[in-house]
Amino acid sequence: MPQAEHDRSVFRAIADPTRRAILDRLRQGPAPVNELASAFSQSRPAISKHLR
Repeated sequence: MPQAEHDRSVFRAIADPTRRAILDRLRQGPAPVNELASAFSQSRPAISKHLR
């Protein structure tokens, strides 16, 4: 993947507000998926998809 395309995909990924909120939480340290999911109205599988 060319660098410019890779950079765009990274910015697209972090443009999602849920992913940004997950990243903000993970800056405090590791957390189990269930703990992360409890902060959102989305299902645990949906949060797992965001993490992938």
